[in-house]
Order: sequence, then C-alpha cells, then structure tokens
Amino acid sequence: MIEGARGGVAPRRCFRRRRCCVVKPLVDALARRAKLPAATNCFRWSDEDLPGVTVDLFDDVAVLSLYRDAPDEAAIADAIAPHVRAVYVKRRPREARKVANESPEQLAPPMPLRGDAVEALIVEEQGAKFEIRPGNGLSVGLYLDARDARSWVRDNARERTVLNTFSYTCGFGVLARLGGARRAVNIDASRKVLDWGEKNLALNGFEADRYDFISGDTFDWLSRFAKKAEVFDLIVLDPPGFATTKTSRFTAQRDYHQLVAAAEKVLAKNGVLLAMCNVEQLSVRDFTQLVQRGFGSRKFKVRESFGASAVDFKQPSTLKCLVVDA
Repeated sequence: MIEGARGGVAPRRCFRRRRCCVVKPLVDALARRAKLPAATNCFRWSDEDLPGVTVDLFDDVAVLSLYRDAPDEAAIADAIAPHVRAVYVKRRPREARKVANESPEQLAPPMPLRGDAVEALIVEEQGAKFEIRPGNGLSVGLYLDARDARSWVRDNARERTVLNTFSYTCGFGVLARLGGARRAVNIDASRKVLDWGEKNLALNGFEADRYDFISGDTFDWLSRFAKKAEVFDLIVLDPPGFATTKTSRFTAQRDYHQLVAAAEKVLAKNGVLLAMCNVEQLSVRDFTQLVQRGFGSRKFKVRESFGASAVDFKQPSTLKCLVVDA
C-alpha cells in the first residue's frame, strides 16, 4: 500500500480505487441495456447499481439522481462524463421535509455538473418524440419507469376516448393519439407542463386542441365530467404519492380508493382503467385492494398487472400498474 505523508492512503491511489468502484457498475449496467425497444434513446442507465444512485440517459445527456448523501458525487459524474455531452445532478432526499428545507437550485442545479449546458433536446421512446429539459428542476419531462405503461396505452387506445389524469407533460395523451384514440384529454394542475405537453403532441405530428389540455384539480374535473354525464373509454390514473391543491390533500396510501371511486363514475360501460402508483411503501397487494375498494359495487376484473421494465429497472418494480376492465 502506498502511504501518504501522514500515514494514510495516497490521494491519487484512493481516487483511482473509488473511480474503479464507480465505473465498473456503470459499464456493466449499460451492457445490460442491449434489449431496449427499437427507436428508444432514453432509458434508465443505472438503477442503484451504486447504492442510492440512479442514472437516466436522454440521448447524450445524463441525469444523475442521488437519494442520499453521496461523497463520491464528483467521481460518479467523472465516470459518466466521457460517455455523454452533459451530466446534470438531482439531489433527492427521501424525506419530504428535507426537500422543503433545501433551495430548488441546490436540489436541482440548473447548470450541468459536467459538460456544456443543454436547454432542451428531443428524445425518442419507441418512436414517440418528447422534449426533455435537463435543467428544469427535479423533473425533466418524462418519467422513464412508465415506458411499458405508455406502450400499453398506445396498443389499447384505438377508437377510444382517453382521459389522462395528473398528466404532467402528457406522455400518455401523446401515446394514445399515436395509438389511434378518437380523443385524449389531459388534466394537470400546472398550465406550464400542459403547454409542454402540447409541444410534445406537435412533435408527433398532431395539432393540439386547447380544450383537451385542462389546467385544474383532477378530483374537481372528475366531478364536473360526472355531472355532465361525460364518460371515457380508457382512463389513466397516475397520481403523485402526495399532492396538495387549494381545496384538498391527496396521499396515495390513504386516498387512492377515493380517486378510483371518482374516476369510476366517468368510466364508460366496458371501459378500461389503468391505475398506477409509484409509492415504494405500498405493496402490490395493498394497492390492488385500494383499487378494488374504489369500484364499490360495480363489477370489474383486474386483467393485467405489471411495473417498470426489467430491462433497465431493478425488480421488483416500485411502480405498480393495474389494468382493470369494468
């Protein structure tokens, strides 16, 4: 062992050892991504191959997410940098109260940790195009774990009317239109992300109808649709684990059945519900029970259950998806 001036491991040797421990898991993880779907250049490069660390790749831009303090943050960025144009970092404390105590710029610096700044870029997911904004806070435009769910919507949307709740940048709405849906309505509390969603729709060759991009509370709009007796053939429920609005507070573990009950009222006869939840503490069994509770006395059948793709996400998946016929 090479000793330093004060009896410790020499800094250069120590750095090389840390770098080796970082590089090998990343290289191995990238090799396992060979089975990704065609026409896809955005995926989870590494899903906690290094504890508490994930790396998402959007074409040639990497997004490094740290779920705990990582003293080797710089070493990880250095290991990624030779393979990409830029490395952005997102620091994601698991405790919500820690998020509230940190500034947005500290949690998600707008400038890259390595490389040149990239304001926006267009990526492909199985041929569908999306705009990604790497420096745009903790969320950059597309949740990669929902790739198989978006693909399912594309395969099952033909000639259906689709309601996409908690739509964010309208990924499910885009895939519904690509799959031949007669109409796809997107609801989100943020007009800003809906405008982003309209851009995504245009990237895929469709003209956006402003009436199909609704800014507001999902529960409120489900109630409005019910009062007007407006129904949908396919409804996507993909809420955050926790959310607050001017009039309500939603926690998936406690309130998901209420969301299903509200959606059930506007689900057409012989309709299909895609219920999704990404709360790690909620098991598939408990999630299924919440969905069942929401249907009340209405007859239904859970047709399918799946999660994030095993190609690039560790299993069992935190994301839970249920396809329900009713």
